[in-house]
Amino acid sequence: MKRTIAIVGGGDTSEYHVSLRSAQGIYSFIDKEQYTLYIVVMHGLDWHVQLPDGTELPVDRNDFSFILDGQKVTFDFAYITIHGTPGEDGRLQGYFDMMGIPYSCCGVLAAALTYDKFTCNQYLKAFGVRIAESLLLRQGQSVSDEDVLEKIGLPCFIKPSLGGSSFGVTKVKTKEQIQPAIAKAFEEAQEVLVEAFMDGTEITCGCYKTKDKSVVFPITEVVTHNEYFDYDAKYNGQVDEITPARIADSIRDRVQALTSAIYDILGAYGIIRVDYIITAGDKINLLEVNTTPGMTTTSFIPQQVRAAGLEIKDVMRDIIENRFND
Repeated sequence: MKRTIAIVGGGDTSEYHVSLRSAQGIYSFIDKEQYTLYIVVMHGLDWHVQLPDGTELPVDRNDFSFILDGQKVTFDFAYITIHGTPGEDGRLQGYFDMMGIPYSCCGVLAAALTYDKFTCNQYLKAFGVRIAESLLLRQGQSVSDEDVLEKIGLPCFIKPSLGGSSFGVTKVKTKEQIQPAIAKAFEEAQEVLVEAFMDGTEITCGCYKTKDKSVVFPITEVVTHNEYFDYDAKYNGQVDEITPARIADSIRDRVQALTSAIYDILGAYGIIRVDYIITAGDKINLLEVNTTPGMTTTSFIPQQVRAAGLEIKDVMRDIIENRFND
């Protein structure tokens, strides 16, 4: 009998529409001969199943079910592809834990930790991972221009410590840009990160593990056409994404080993993607960890899966079935 899978997208941040695109990507990747698939869209308290004909059916949040043609449909598995809250910060994972429904990504603690860029980077720093110098501001806190110049320097990045897709991010080059950039970042989240600029080669590496295999994907080199890897570069094609990356084999091996180690340190599950900057002296610097990475047909992970000579439907099956292979 086919397992019934909920592909969960949407969410409550600016990444809502990006998440829906990832949900469509996941829908196209999973083998429909093996699984029955439904896309579940969440926005606030509006949870509904989106049928292929455009019909929307409400989800009962008491047991995560819906009614189709008079019959109650329950889910065997949830593939979470919400970028942002509640799917990337551990809240939805806690709900599914209470419902007893297995899901595709890491649990509550790892999700909450990785969603907060500052906290995650400081945590991994304790394990010897290199990170940029940074300052954290919480809602109601402020920092003077002089402190930013002295402690971080220019240029720097000012961005939400929570969230993704480059919403609320500013590359700051002058003193006059600091406070407006902080205000812009606070419009996206209640925590803001002021982070030193690192000049180098930007790369990203995906990884997933099951009970019987560890897969680290080929590395992608990210060459943006813009000032930095912003929203337009990510989603409107203003970037060159080169897989495998044009880096020395020795650096490749170190990055892949570090990605695998980060996966284990965090207690991750499913697919993660780790972003880095390679600076002078072949230093590997962590940018951030993504535990629900973008999964559109042109996203990094599908590119890396193809470069590895793998089939994306097999990767999806690995992640789903691993939860049932106890």
